[in-house]
Amino acid sequence: MDFILFLPILIFSVIAHEFAHGYAAFRCGDDTAYLLGRLNFNPLKHIDLMGTVIVPLVLFMLNAPLFGWAKPVPVNYYRLRGGRKDIAYVSFAGPLTNILLMLAAVLIFKFTITFAPGSLIALKLLFYTIMINLVLAVVNLVPVPPLDGSKILAYFLPQQAAAKYLSLERYGFLILMVLVVTGIFGRIITPAFNFIFSLIINFIGVPYGAY
Repeated sequence: MDFILFLPILIFSVIAHEFAHGYAAFRCGDDTAYLLGRLNFNPLKHIDLMGTVIVPLVLFMLNAPLFGWAKPVPVNYYRLRGGRKDIAYVSFAGPLTNILLMLAAVLIFKFTITFAPGSLIALKLLFYTIMINLVLAVVNLVPVPPLDGSKILAYFLPQQAAAKYLSLERYGFLILMVLVVTGIFGRIITPAFNFIFSLIINFIGVPYGAY
């Protein structure tokens, strides 16, 4: 039952993340995602078999923390009118969308538990929405290429240093795998996740694990 509730929220959240990238790029002058039919919420356009279905299912069966991703929305950075500024803007649009979804779920959860505390399925859906979008936001804001945080950080670096930094993206998957396997990635994101999540738990007034 939990996986049946969890998977649609994960799919919607990662699609919203990618849609935000594409829409921000469109607003900044790049219509690549629009021309490829990616500026919509049709799951068939965004689902990545490995990242959206297989990986979450395996993690669920292993009782491990659940995570996933959708097909990245293509962005032609050379078509963005604002150069490096727009690259940072487009990159931040994805995590920002997850933050907004998380905050909306927090407020609705608080309202529901106050006025309709018996709606257990609704509360569980909202709780998963909070968890998933918090993880997506925190993970994607880590400044390790090719994650969104790397392009945001690059905007604040001198141009030459930013170019060298972003050139690491070709090794991005390998870098991420090394960081994950060695546990470094977990040590980076866990404190941030725990801090924010504790604030949320204190606000909604529900003990962790209640849902």
